[in-house]
Amino acid sequence: MAEVPVWQKSSFSGGGDDADCVELAARQGTVLLRESDDPGTVLETSCPQLAALIRHLRA
Repeated sequence: MAEVPVWQKSSFSGGGDDADCVELAARQGTVLLRESDDPGTVLETSCPQLAALIRHLRA
């Protein structure tokens, strides 16, 4: 059986059931990303690639 991801909302989403946030999940050494208002579209990346993206966005 496939592992079901456990999604966590971004701490910047404001909490609650707001459908306007980014969610993350870990799966077998990868990181999954999705927007809560479109949960069927999932991006998969590695931890180093996600860290590089965050560094770039902060710069």
